[in-house]
Amino acid sequence: MATTRYPQEFRQQAVELVRLGQQPVARIATDLGISDQTLRNWLRQADIDEGRRAGVTTDEHAEVVRLRRRNRVLEMEVEILKRASAFFARENVLPK
Repeated sequence: MATTRYPQEFRQQAVELVRLGQQPVARIATDLGISDQTLRNWLRQADIDEGRRAGVTTDEHAEVVRLRRRNRVLEMEVEILKRASAFFARENVLPK
């Protein structure tokens, strides 16, 4: 979701190791050099992304982030246009 410290392929392989069920999550996490909570988070997100669990998918989250960023830009553009319009109206520069 946010900035990723680990490549997506690494995350997927870690999740697959957990799903094999041959070792406990804590053991797999320790072997991979990550916290067990991090691995559990990846597992939960993988379940959501695959439709096994309800929640916001990674793609949906990325779309929300993109739209919020775009919205901020548009709001700034509207504010600039409002100020420019007020400036030109005061200066009587607008054509009649």
